[in-house]
Amino acid sequence: MSRPIVVGLDVGTSGVRCVTLDPSGETVATAERRFANGEARDPSAWAALADETLAEVLAAAERDAIRAIAVDGTSGTLLATCGRGNPLAPAMMYDDAVADTQALDRVAHAAPTDTAAHGATSGLAKALVLQDVPGVVHLLHQADWIAARLTGCWDVSDENNALKTGYDPVARRWGDWIGSTGVRCALLPRVVPAGTPVAPLRREVAEQFGLRPTVQIVAGTTDGCASFLATGASRIGDGVTALGSSLTLKILSDRPIFSAEHGIYSHRIAGGWLVGGASNTGGKVLAAYFDADRLAALSEDIDPAREPLLDYYPLLANGERFPHADPAMAPRLSPRPADEAEFLHELLAGIAAIEAEGYARLAKLGAPALRSLRSVGGGAGNAQWTAMRQRALGAPFLTARSSEAAAGVAHLALQSLQGRTAA
Repeated sequence: MSRPIVVGLDVGTSGVRCVTLDPSGETVATAERRFANGEARDPSAWAALADETLAEVLAAAERDAIRAIAVDGTSGTLLATCGRGNPLAPAMMYDDAVADTQALDRVAHAAPTDTAAHGATSGLAKALVLQDVPGVVHLLHQADWIAARLTGCWDVSDENNALKTGYDPVARRWGDWIGSTGVRCALLPRVVPAGTPVAPLRREVAEQFGLRPTVQIVAGTTDGCASFLATGASRIGDGVTALGSSLTLKILSDRPIFSAEHGIYSHRIAGGWLVGGASNTGGKVLAAYFDADRLAALSEDIDPAREPLLDYYPLLANGERFPHADPAMAPRLSPRPADEAEFLHELLAGIAAIEAEGYARLAKLGAPALRSLRSVGGGAGNAQWTAMRQRALGAPFLTARSSEAAAGVAHLALQSLQGRTAA
């Protein structure tokens, strides 16, 4: 009998990626397509690229071995559909801001301070706009809609994608305050834990891809949660730092943590709570002074064992949210050493100190102490910076299994197949 295979579909900010995994979690095949200009907000483009990547990975697998599929999408992306699931307007993307100040005021007045539904880019703010689209029957998140194309179940979401639309992950229901914002609650999907089997493939979809009609579609998650799962972090106290244009910290906690002033909220997943915060420091500060080649060359001249001499807090402009909630906080980038390698050393040390302070802030708010750390993003490959960060954090550094969200959401499908959910 063939070994069972699962599929993960990631609809991200720049395109669609698909991965198949075997029972041990090893990758069998991958496929990727990038959005052309303007396609990122077009549901028909999401669908087309999802179909293309799925067909490509299936061509490299034994189709009869496919058992389950899960989908992740960008957090906060929402669209309005008719009763048959057809989109009625362009999607409102994760970073689209609602300009209706009256709608935002209603949310601000009605919503608890610890919900992730605050703000102009929240799913709830977009729901207040999209519910006025003529003929709307369903308001669906990006991952909901892609998964529903496979099942025909147009009324299902997962606990992670629903968070920014007003779902209460502690009570495990839509917030009872949502109706007072003016949102028509009947348009919102029912919500199940990430990793929950939802329904088998529609027969016509099974025939289209040459799959068994018994293949299960499993409730997915957001791209951010999927990226965390992809690294292999799975135990309470496991942390993941993303060293991208900004500095993002996430840790698996045994209890939910919420701090509106720091932009911290919690996703229920992986048998715990995924807690995180994002600083305004990060790679964009480094890029303001050095291109990638120069940064790599200067890093070779850095002694990571040498203590920094300056107390840098690298920011490009005033304002910080995490680990300090201070919109007026100014960068600390002086004095500047004449030697470029020394200047870079101080920048890297400053960001490492912010990372350590961030995990300490999460612990102070109730998260567990950092048990281990995995790193993703461009900065993760800088050996000198890694050594500096290890000294600042004092926790074991582990290699990330993957940084691909598609692999992370595929692990949800794999866990479901093995009789476990991620919640």
